[in-house]
Amino acid sequence: MVGGTVRTVGALLLDSSDHVLLGLRADWKNTWPECWDCIGGHLEAGETLAGALSREVQEEIGVRPTAYSLLGAVPEQRPDLYGDALHHIFLVTAWDGGPPENTSDEHSEIRWFEIGGIAALNNLADRDYGRLIKSVRNAARSLRTAQRREQKTPTS
Repeated sequence: MVGGTVRTVGALLLDSSDHVLLGLRADWKNTWPECWDCIGGHLEAGETLAGALSREVQEEIGVRPTAYSLLGAVPEQRPDLYGDALHHIFLVTAWDGGPPENTSDEHSEIRWFEIGGIAALNNLADRDYGRLIKSVRNAARSLRTAQRREQKTPTS
């Protein structure tokens, strides 16, 4: 916590079909219960953002991020209910450990969503994710374009 502000990390996993993985927060959670959210959680004392991202994703869905980039930081939209927080949201495009599975009690369910369908969720934990979802869509397009170029480039 810095100056009373809790710092968290959140992962938006993007699969090869441009679907994004979200978790439905368990009903017992103190913040945003029964809302769709990124996979992630609080930074521990002395932990880096990358370290927290790896730890939280492994704890919650059993995979280890291997390719990721920071999309942005989103302030808590309801500090009156949940306190001051800054959520660091990452796009994760590759991971080790097989398909993600719900390996903790943090979420009652995890599910892949089409990028365009996320903004329509009425129980999304943070409406500001819409801005980040646009970044995900743009990143997905750039990633796919780069992959197509790599496939067309002859090797010597």
